Amino acid sequence: MTEGSRILIADSGSSKTEWKIIDNGVAGQSLFSTGINPYFLTSEEIFGILGREISDLSGRSFSSVLFYGSGCNSPVKEDIVRNAIDRFFISDKTFIGSDLLAAARSLCQDNPGIACIMGTGSNSCYYDGKKIVSNIPPLGYILGDEGGGAVLGRKLISSILKKQVPESIRENFLERYQLTTAEILDNVYTKPFPNRFLGQFSRFLSDNIDIPELREIVDSSFEDFIRRNILQYPESGDLPVHFTGSIAFHFRELLIEQLYKANLKPGDITHTPIAGLVQYHLNHMQQI
Repeated sequence: MTEGSRILIADSGSSKTEWKIIDNGVAGQSLFSTGINPYFLTSEEIFGILGREISDLSGRSFSSVLFYGSGCNSPVKEDIVRNAIDRFFISDKTFIGSDLLAAARSLCQDNPGIACIMGTGSNSCYYDGKKIVSNIPPLGYILGDEGGGAVLGRKLISSILKKQVPESIRENFLERYQLTTAEILDNVYTKPFPNRFLGQFSRFLSDNIDIPELREIVDSSFEDFIRRNILQYPESGDLPVHFTGSIAFHFRELLIEQLYKANLKPGDITHTPIAGLVQYHLNHMQQI
């Protein structure tokens, strides 16, 4: 790193984005904004979010801005984010990468491993220590995203509305969230970001995990994630399986139990990838 270098690293999931400035090799405090996903937002909408939520960084000069985000998995989607980033910041270089690459670099650093995301959504890959070699497509919370918060919330709400849980739990849920069936359906089928709406209910599962019917929702979702994703990587039998994300972190005991049942080796489980991502880039400053 040259004297006076300042880089900005962003990690964006479905729900929030964490921004971290590294000034002359020293990481500062984090700033937070809404999750930025080019599948759901235009460049203009992303620019608006930046202006409203991290206005203190507007026009700041950086040697590099490195943005990792969900949905940044094709040149077209990357350009949607890049156009907003380049308008908002002054930067010599802008890098746009996927949230999965962020997870792999954060969790594995320069070592091979299986890197997984389990937050509002879920994803996984085999990382050889330099690049993502293979990836089972996550497919989103309708077709996939096993183990993610949106899927957990979807299964929970379905079980509650179809009366597949004890009546006391059903009453507790409806009193806590003050939602009618019509309001739930409206949020899921007509309003934007249904994945965020569904994901919020994972907290209810955590708070009531001793209820067998709710524990089964979590256990079966983790089993599905392992079977449909991790076990499809031939390397998973020999390498550590790492996780990052709020669901993996808060349900880590149950997740580790399911990994052992599948004869897999649990690796690191972190709440967010940002600390490991900062360390990765501090170790690779010559590439920035």
